[in-house]
Amino acid sequence: MTSLTPIAHDLWTNEDPPRLIGGRRHADGEIVFPYPGGDAAANYEAIGLSRTGTLWSWTIQTFRPKSPPYDGPEVFEPFALGYVELPGEVIVETRLTQATGLKIGMPVELVIVPFDATRSTYAFKPVEN
Repeated sequence: MTSLTPIAHDLWTNEDPPRLIGGRRHADGEIVFPYPGGDAAANYEAIGLSRTGTLWSWTIQTFRPKSPPYDGPEVFEPFALGYVELPGEVIVETRLTQATGLKIGMPVELVIVPFDATRSTYAFKPVEN
C-alpha cells in the first residue's frame, strides 16, 4: 500500500489488500462505481468490489489531455487505459500498469500506484500465472 494521498476520497478501502468501493442501489441491486456521494448516497449501500476481473477493452493514451480536466504531471508519459469487468458487479474504467502484452479477456487485479509525486490512484495489472 502507498502512503501517497489518494486522488479522491472513498475510491478504495484501507484493507490490505485494498478493494474499490462501489455502491449497490437499494431499489434494484444494481452496482455502480464509484460510490455515489452527496444526496444520491442515501440510495446506495457501500460495498467492496472484487479485486480481480477480466480486461474487457483497452487503449494507449499517447498525448497529454487538455487541462482542465487533466490534472496529471506536466511531463506527460503515455499510459494504458482500459475497462475491467469485475465478475457479477460492474465494468470499471481504469489505468493499466503496463502498455504491452495486454490481451482482451486476460485476468487482472487491483493495485494502488503513484499518480504523481504526492497522490496515488488505482490501476489494474495482469495476473501472473
